[in-house]
Amino acid sequence: MATKDRYGVYGATALFLALVLVLGALHGCKKEEPAEEPNSTENPGAKTVAQTTTTDPLEAVTSVFREPKADLQNVIKAAQTWYPGFEQWQGEPAPDFTLTDIEGNSHKLSEYRGKDVVVVFWATWCGPCKLEVPHLKELRETYGQDKLAILAISKEPTAIVKAFAEEQELNYTVLTSPDDLPAPFGEVQAIPSSFFVSAEGRIKLGVIGIVPTPDAKAILQAQ
Repeated sequence: MATKDRYGVYGATALFLALVLVLGALHGCKKEEPAEEPNSTENPGAKTVAQTTTTDPLEAVTSVFREPKADLQNVIKAAQTWYPGFEQWQGEPAPDFTLTDIEGNSHKLSEYRGKDVVVVFWATWCGPCKLEVPHLKELRETYGQDKLAILAISKEPTAIVKAFAEEQELNYTVLTSPDDLPAPFGEVQAIPSSFFVSAEGRIKLGVIGIVPTPDAKAILQAQ
């Protein structure tokens, strides 16, 4: 008789547990009711953050690869191998000039309007100028021909300059210069010296010394 009662207790317990499991399963599958919307009559202009924050996916992606524009004065302050010169010409229209390259082709500064121009004064015998050459070559490779022109001007004989350009495989335009260039180009007394001319044809910055490629890029992109 005790055995029969024990089986009866076990059966009742099993039935109770089964009932609990069924109720739990039904409760767990129950779809949650959506949260109550805020009463628009209380504050018609109120919006949630999710409603007001919208991001263009394309803009979000391109912003990751877009190089930030630095302030020009901050770029100047951070310079270590160069310093600004010809400050009175900053923001002024760049005087036009026409020079011949080492291949005999004529180049007029105003013909490069619509793209940035770096005008570099240098010489083959100048040690710092030689150190700047790799930076200029890298800068030339960084920007397309439609975005940037590099005009390197030397007062040396064409044959000497051409031989150096071929030996160093210069990938930018090399010009030879007479002594009658307009100011401020004709007033350069120390080399290397460079002028950054904007696409609008204005002198953005005059520089004396070696300009590393990152510095040159920062100047070109600076506001």
